[in-house]
Amino acid sequence: MTVLIWLLILPGLLWALVRLGGVDRGPLVQLFAFTPYVAAWSLLPAALALGTRRWPAAALAILVVAAFAVFVLPRAVPGDRGPSDGVRLRVMTSNLLIGGADADEIVRLVRDHDVDVLAVQEFTPDAKDALAKAGLGDLLPYASLVDEPGSPGSGLYSRFPLRQAGNKRNRGGFEQAYGIIEPPGAGALVVESAHPMAPWAPKVNRDWRQDLAAEPPADPSGTPRILLGDFNATLDHAPLRQLIATGYRDAGVATGRGLAPTWPYQGHPGIPKVTIDHVLVDRRIGVRDMSVHRVPNSDHRAIVAELIVPKA
Repeated sequence: MTVLIWLLILPGLLWALVRLGGVDRGPLVQLFAFTPYVAAWSLLPAALALGTRRWPAAALAILVVAAFAVFVLPRAVPGDRGPSDGVRLRVMTSNLLIGGADADEIVRLVRDHDVDVLAVQEFTPDAKDALAKAGLGDLLPYASLVDEPGSPGSGLYSRFPLRQAGNKRNRGGFEQAYGIIEPPGAGALVVESAHPMAPWAPKVNRDWRQDLAAEPPADPSGTPRILLGDFNATLDHAPLRQLIATGYRDAGVATGRGLAPTWPYQGHPGIPKVTIDHVLVDRRIGVRDMSVHRVPNSDHRAIVAELIVPKA
């Protein structure tokens, strides 16, 4: 039993040390998406050690549990929501799974939640036509659209005029649509549909890291920015934490919804669900609420966030 307990503690200990050092490399990149599951599993050796009075093992096991608690638990408890005085803005992001997501459901979510800005990824010509047919243009008449066959396309729909609208292609091949909006009563805001490359195999990890490193950092002295989309990374991946550290807050963490899984909800049998879609906002922007929603024919759940942006 003593040997078994120590063997059960060791993987969690090594995992926590690597997570603490932010040195996820190679196959660890994919594995680290499942850190919350490892955190839950770390309770097992701690309970066994305490129950059998193996005190040295129990002390180490509790230390491992405490480390995971520091990493993971803040996402499940509402935190710093930022400013509460300003102009309300509702944003939504949805990965369309190569354009196949249910357009009627997306438009319903936009209508029911009074969404002001919608970001879409894996945006195809068929998806553009389906969303137009479903009436999205009546709700969000302004757009920056880069529809392409397959998964590279990106789109940004807005209730308000989009200035300096454009797009950029990242190293992984995905487009990112962007633009500047000025909601009534508010100052200018940069909004961008984010979609870094997925770390689907160790051989592409370098491109994945470079895509995340190339995401625009927050600029405390510049125009407040909102990044929303499929980041293909969880908060247990060091590159995403480094991006947030430039001056963003994660809407999920701010509202205690940071562990709400967003992928996979179609296909990929046997893969535990993880949180790879995010709404990141400049720290001058407050977060009032966030929710996740199933969209038929997409493997991602959509995110809707209610924000408080600075007044003009």
